[in-house]
Amino acid sequence: MSTSDRVEASREAKKLILSINEIYKKTKDSKLMDVMKSLTEKKRKIEKRLKGKPLV
Repeated sequence: MSTSDRVEASREAKKLILSINEIYKKTKDSKLMDVMKSLTEKKRKIEKRLKGKPLV
C-alpha cells in the first residue's frame, strides 16, 4: 500500500465515519456506533503509518 493509497483510505474512512454519525444521531443504533469505532481504529492505524515511527 503506497502513501497515496493510505491518504485516500484515511480520507474515505473520515467521510464514512461522518456519514454514519449523521445517521446515528437520528437512530441511536448501537451497531452503528460499533461500526464507527471500528472505522476510527483502522483510520488511526493508517494515520500512524503515515506519520511514521521515531527512529530512536
